[in-house]
Amino acid sequence: MRLTPVIISIVAGAILLAQCDMPRKKKEEPSHPQRPAPPVWKKPAQKISYHAERAKEWSRKKKDSLTSAQQKIIMVVNRVDMANLPSLDSLIIPNDLSGDIVYYLPFPLHLPSLDDVSKIVFFSYPAQAFAAYEYGNLVYAGPSNMGRKKDPTPTGLYFTNWKAEETTSTFNDEWILKWNFNIQNKAGIGWHQYALPGYPASNSCLRLLEDDARFLYKWADEWKLKGTDSIILKGTPVVVFGAYPFDGRKPWSNLVADPHILDISAGELEDLVKPHLQEILNAQEKRWSFVAKPK
Repeated sequence: MRLTPVIISIVAGAILLAQCDMPRKKKEEPSHPQRPAPPVWKKPAQKISYHAERAKEWSRKKKDSLTSAQQKIIMVVNRVDMANLPSLDSLIIPNDLSGDIVYYLPFPLHLPSLDDVSKIVFFSYPAQAFAAYEYGNLVYAGPSNMGRKKDPTPTGLYFTNWKAEETTSTFNDEWILKWNFNIQNKAGIGWHQYALPGYPASNSCLRLLEDDARFLYKWADEWKLKGTDSIILKGTPVVVFGAYPFDGRKPWSNLVADPHILDISAGELEDLVKPHLQEILNAQEKRWSFVAKPK
């Protein structure tokens, strides 16, 4: 059967309309990670207060009667590891050891203005403690012993770069550093496991308890390089802030008089990030786009 020009025109029009009605393929968007649910933290049974005890006496009489979780709370509050705990003059002891670690450290549980930041770590010099956040929610916290008076840890914004499960200190080749994650490559500054004597004692690095160093080692992101010195992707943002009173009392000793004296507000941390927020988000988006790109 021969098609007339009218029939051909009608068929062509129908095909064109069908093509117009077909769903168009959407433009590829960067693959963003799924946001995890905020952690559910266990609050202490009582309102927390603190008292002081002699370290050697407490260690001799009470240490072994505590669970490992309770012992860690004592270490966290005093910014000390168990090996160095008996050598302190006194210990700050909470009245209640039933809560999660985050309730014995000064960081807020949520930072509303950082809801779009996938990962960020804060190190407080005066509190000698760190906190890790995901999408504005506190996910981990612990004690730190940072740079001593003559070798202070420089404050400011960093991004994690390279890491090693075990490496040797650039200051002393006899110092073995476990779970090391560098944040300032040329100066050799990073966090890692090492002795915590209960005060700033490092050569500018950020000392941690081993389980805390291991967590951050696995949780934070490494940089990605092209060649040896061209940065393709930045790692996890890290903010070091505040000043330590080297010639005064340990700040946490004041918890006996005021349990909230070290508290850090959400606004304080958000203000620290605000000047760098766009840089952090840009680096984050670049990482997501790179990960989503077909290999």
